[in-house]
Amino acid sequence: MNWGDFFAMNGYAFYVWGSYGVTVLVFAVEALMARNRRNNILRELRLMRMDMEDNGNGEQA
Repeated sequence: MNWGDFFAMNGYAFYVWGSYGVTVLVFAVEALMARNRRNNILRELRLMRMDMEDNGNGEQA
């Protein structure tokens, strides 16, 4: 077996390598979306904290 045969996958290369490509793409998009959600949540928490401090509701006794 040589590398050309391995990468050709007996005529199924488009389906095999395409499925690998789609899988990697889905994982990458999911990671980017998770990072974006995390950053949005942190931004909202930071804004809530600043708002509480500005209104005097965040003061401790």
